[in-house]
Amino acid sequence: MKNFICLILILICYCASGQNYTSYFTGNNSDKVTQPSGGVCLMGGASEDDEAMKWFLGQANGGDILVLRASGSDGYNDYMYSDLGVNVNSVETIVCHNAGSADETYIQDKISKAEAIWFAGGDQYDYVSYWKDTPVDSLINVALNNRKIVIGGTSAGMAIMGGYVYTGKNGSVTSAAALGNPYNSRVTIDSAHFLETKFLEDVITDTHYDNPDRRGRHVTFLARILKDYGIRSKGIACDEGTAVCIGQDGIAHIYGEFPSSNDNAYFLQTNCALSDVTPEKVQSNLPLDWNKNNKALWVYKIKGTKAGINTFDLNDWVTGNGGAWEDWYVENGIFKNKASTQTDCTPLALEEIKVNNSFIFYPNPVKDDLMIRSDNSLISSLKVFDIQGKEILNFSNVNSLKINLDLNNLNAGTYFVNVISSDRLINTRIVKL
Repeated sequence: MKNFICLILILICYCASGQNYTSYFTGNNSDKVTQPSGGVCLMGGASEDDEAMKWFLGQANGGDILVLRASGSDGYNDYMYSDLGVNVNSVETIVCHNAGSADETYIQDKISKAEAIWFAGGDQYDYVSYWKDTPVDSLINVALNNRKIVIGGTSAGMAIMGGYVYTGKNGSVTSAAALGNPYNSRVTIDSAHFLETKFLEDVITDTHYDNPDRRGRHVTFLARILKDYGIRSKGIACDEGTAVCIGQDGIAHIYGEFPSSNDNAYFLQTNCALSDVTPEKVQSNLPLDWNKNNKALWVYKIKGTKAGINTFDLNDWVTGNGGAWEDWYVENGIFKNKASTQTDCTPLALEEIKVNNSFIFYPNPVKDDLMIRSDNSLISSLKVFDIQGKEILNFSNVNSLKINLDLNNLNAGTYFVNVISSDRLINTRIVKL
């Protein structure tokens, strides 16, 4: 009997090839159904952080791990299955060679049975062009919403995790090029959601933050999203060797090797104390200007430690420990930053929130009634979604410049308001007290 058990637990490896994909399998061939604990693991690139990866594997609760990638081979299999000492049933790497992989029933079945999915590094545009609006992203989103699987990725794999994605369709853009021309052909941002990841709905990520310096281009991404879509989006970024692990409770734990290595994660947001956050200048072929009296963006820079003891709360984007706040801004295409003396978002409750220089949401946070006003564009419809993306309120045929929205019956928490007017689509986040 003992030998039989050993045989079940022994490492099983094989490689199966098809025209559209190659599969590498390690572990137990029998599917194991467990209840995963959910969450997201974001890694900045270079070598993986072992402790963060242990967290990721642990969230699968002994289930089956699926690695999806568009290049490379089976480098993760032994690492995840046996090297880290975390019990999992199996690790399978599927290398997708082309867009036809999305229609492979074998891959679709594996997604439907996995308790954890990891996206390797490489070229994020391969992932977007192969899987977006296909059965692959649909099945992953079903798994996220219904089975609460854990997902994660490094480098390109981290790049696709946010509600907004820098696709790299035309090649990678440098900070200097993006700041010098926010509409550079390489500043390619996809606004249509790819993965429906809790707490990252209005986030755009960036990686390899320290090699090279990518702060300038990340700020440019946020400026473009605000200008083009009217969204006060946020950013999460990691230095190489740093990881952000986000639990179902919205608390992000930061892993790295500080103090032996200067590993940081960054949480970017438009300055929540400003009533008007619109960039002074974000135009084609002109340098970006986003100053706001040297306070355009409010950023929490936090060290990653081996134990992941430093944290940041994505429920309020204010509460953190182990880090420090900075003000980031751009003057005539030059990125600048300084230590911040701001400590909270209290002024937000007393001022109007202007979006895209034409829409006002007031007050925010809101206790009972939210006033939405447009200066010059008739509001045609309005929807309110909760943090999981569930539609809570829906008003059509409004045809007004002003709406008073009664939110008294909503529970306290974060909501997203979607407004369609005669000439634009506006989305913004509100906090219900």
